[in-house]
Amino acid sequence: MSETVQTVTERSRHVAPVLAACSGETISTALNAMADSLQQHAPEIFAANNEDILRSQEEQIDLPLLKRLKFDQPKLDGVTDGLRQLAAMENPLGKIQSVRELDAGLILERVSCPIGVIGMIFESRPDALVQIAGLCAKSGNAVILKGGREAMESNRILSRLLHDAGTSAGLPDGWLALIETREDVQALLTRHDDIDLLIPRGSNEFVQYIMHNTTIPVLGHADGICHVYLDKDAETGMAVDISLDSKTQYLAVCNAAETLLIHREAAARLLPPLHEALSSSGVEVRGCEKTRALVPALPATEEDWASEYLDAIISVRIVDSLEQAVEHINTYGSGHTDAIVTSNQAAAELFMRSVDTANAFWNASTRFADGYRYGLGAEVGISTGKIHARGPVGIEGLMIYQWRLRGNGQIVAPYAAGSKRFTHRDIT
Repeated sequence: MSETVQTVTERSRHVAPVLAACSGETISTALNAMADSLQQHAPEIFAANNEDILRSQEEQIDLPLLKRLKFDQPKLDGVTDGLRQLAAMENPLGKIQSVRELDAGLILERVSCPIGVIGMIFESRPDALVQIAGLCAKSGNAVILKGGREAMESNRILSRLLHDAGTSAGLPDGWLALIETREDVQALLTRHDDIDLLIPRGSNEFVQYIMHNTTIPVLGHADGICHVYLDKDAETGMAVDISLDSKTQYLAVCNAAETLLIHREAAARLLPPLHEALSSSGVEVRGCEKTRALVPALPATEEDWASEYLDAIISVRIVDSLEQAVEHINTYGSGHTDAIVTSNQAAAELFMRSVDTANAFWNASTRFADGYRYGLGAEVGISTGKIHARGPVGIEGLMIYQWRLRGNGQIVAPYAAGSKRFTHRDIT
């Protein structure tokens, strides 16, 4: 057991209730102070990030990881906007979600509260560090961060600036901690008494490893195999625009489209302009046999349907019906984000009811599947599970609730004996 990790997790467990008791005003002030500090120290942050990029280039890390590693002014503006958005949001702590009268003078409340201590393990993306730190602060959770070695210098300066700005505004010392080595991760995975939730962000292999090597609850997704289905009633211009944006707006992200499905009745109309737009944007098209009969494309294999490219590659399949499109998505998809393009509302509603996905869209790019774009104050990740939180995980996904019973001396015995009865009357 790493003494350092043990010390960090025990301190986080001690700090968590202190952070949970902070006022909403204190937390909002801290979030604005974090945003100010990051912008004020932009040159140092960019210098650290450049050091990471140069080292990673020398080590020849994969291009998608290298793209995610870059932390420039637009990304800085994005994360600081997210922090300020969080600061402006209503305090989520202590919100009464329901009130029920069990009997006269015996009132049960369900009240929102933090989960406690969050462990965040992620690869490459320094902006993920800022997002999770801000969301944890807003939701009253202590956080332990472990970034990839490739972003070591960026993570160090970002975590230091965020922690110090937060504590200067009233958050408890140690509300945020950073660990760095693989050995630290192994130790972290064993700290089930101190850590309430782990959130991994990274490759399928990485997330699966975390899920299979800890008894701590894990929230995350393994793949981002997203689809755009172009129905027979899809308008041509909209179909091209949404498909192109879903694929090319940012290639190396989990909500980028990897497969296009096209209804056979619309294929001859949609495929030529689609192929031209994708090819002009440098995207390699891999198609089924029917696709290749209409446009020049490389052959798509069974492996392509289950691939998360995170690159300028897309697979295209012509399907006979909406039902076949749904079947394909539910077979090969990862339950992340899937979209339909159609002018037929009934078809859209059927699609959204049928696809087993966290985010189902109608006439919109898959790239909208994002906590910041949802107004959640950024996100800690996308959950494709079906317990506790699903889709972009923002504030609500980092909250749980507590039952509070208010009485005036009641005991259970008369209810058990049948001399008194519960009213069980919902008040709100």
